[in-house]
Amino acid sequence: MNQRKAPIYEALMRLKSMRIVPFDVPGHKRGRGNEELSEFLGSKCLEVDVNSMKPLDNLCHPTSVIKEAEELAAEAFGASHAFFMVGGTTSAVQSMILSAVKSGDEIILPRNVHRSVINALVLCGAVPVYVNPETNERLGISLGMKVSEVERAISEHPNAKAVVVNNPTYYGICSDIKSIVKLAHDNNMLVLADEAHGTHFYFGKDMPIAAIHAGADIAAVSMHKSGGSLTQSSFLLTGENVNSDYVRQIINLTQTTSGSYLLMSSLDLSRRNLALHGEEIYDKIKAMVGYARDEINAIGDYYAYGHELINGDSIYDFDETKLAVHTLDTGLAGIEVYDILRDDYDIQTEFGDMGNMLAYISVGDRQKDIERLISALSEIRRRFKREKTGMLDTEYINPKVITTPQKAFYANKEQLELTKSLNRVCAEFVMCYPPGIPILAPGELITPEIIEYIAYAKEKGCTLLGTEDLETNLINVIV
Repeated sequence: MNQRKAPIYEALMRLKSMRIVPFDVPGHKRGRGNEELSEFLGSKCLEVDVNSMKPLDNLCHPTSVIKEAEELAAEAFGASHAFFMVGGTTSAVQSMILSAVKSGDEIILPRNVHRSVINALVLCGAVPVYVNPETNERLGISLGMKVSEVERAISEHPNAKAVVVNNPTYYGICSDIKSIVKLAHDNNMLVLADEAHGTHFYFGKDMPIAAIHAGADIAAVSMHKSGGSLTQSSFLLTGENVNSDYVRQIINLTQTTSGSYLLMSSLDLSRRNLALHGEEIYDKIKAMVGYARDEINAIGDYYAYGHELINGDSIYDFDETKLAVHTLDTGLAGIEVYDILRDDYDIQTEFGDMGNMLAYISVGDRQKDIERLISALSEIRRRFKREKTGMLDTEYINPKVITTPQKAFYANKEQLELTKSLNRVCAEFVMCYPPGIPILAPGELITPEIIEYIAYAKEKGCTLLGTEDLETNLINVIV
């Protein structure tokens, strides 16, 4: 196929050249109905914020330009099929899970998954079998899935339907997904990959292996993160042994029937950009990150980690485009460095946790911005360095699972003060966002370590989500 084509974008450009009078939705009628919105977003944007029509195809049942765009994307990623997702990778992950398991089915997964995975289990009633990841003691971050632990989980749960793998984690840690795929397939299980942070694996040179290339059955890919499309646009990829028609039926259970052509055209154009220039783009990104890593490590007290972490098992590979920096030796939590960068230096990084911050480097970054980040980190160390006594050093606590997420979420519940919820079973989520990995998920025991962690996270300024109480002072527990 011709990867220079962008069928959805081209169809929109043809539409703009036509003198069509819009008696359909959206009601702003190409921006004429809301002058302030048109000035803010630009007329070129609102002129293509249109509804499904014959020349533009239909996302729910594509037969023309969207179908062609899907085929181009599938070829570019090396998948059997690619679906345009306009509900973010959350929607892609949930469709992936719902396509593989149903109520009562067991599914093997690492506990350090994004909330969207566990949300899907709340929806469908599948039963999680957690493979608790190891933690790097120095960095306080959770690692990948050890093949031996996946093998043990499969042996103990031979009727499980699927295995979920993060490829990579938020911090750039990769499991041995190829070996996990072989193990799962040998036991008639599907492999589902959350590749929210792995778009570039499909297009860059000398990258960790992409899930579909490793033989995974379904992968959810955040094109808007490292691929350059608009926020909320993603791909869901399927392998050759998956019924893509059934997957589309699952997608259509929850995805909008009014697909945004702004989002779809951004996916179309970003796919074209990466298919034609991906190797060059990601070579440049790796060089920038490598330079930044060396310069930050030369400052002192910070540790920008990389491929030296690889151990061939729980850290089978490392994503060299990730600029994750351990901050505790400065006496500052990652979230504190994150806040200072934003408030004092006008630098917005991706996230900070108890001991690390992540600067997301991707297709739109410039060398001068890298220099500004390095300079700011150096100055923060000089201005704010203090003793690190009394600091927590981990972003992950192994949970004690009492019941399934669905049973807990829909159970009779009461709301207690967090400090009075010890040894009760949680009926909702608690998480720092980003990265969106639950500290507590429905069905898990509230322990002293978890209460201490939540209090510490609040003290350091982490954004806590998931509870009905927006201040996270109260928590729902099972009665």
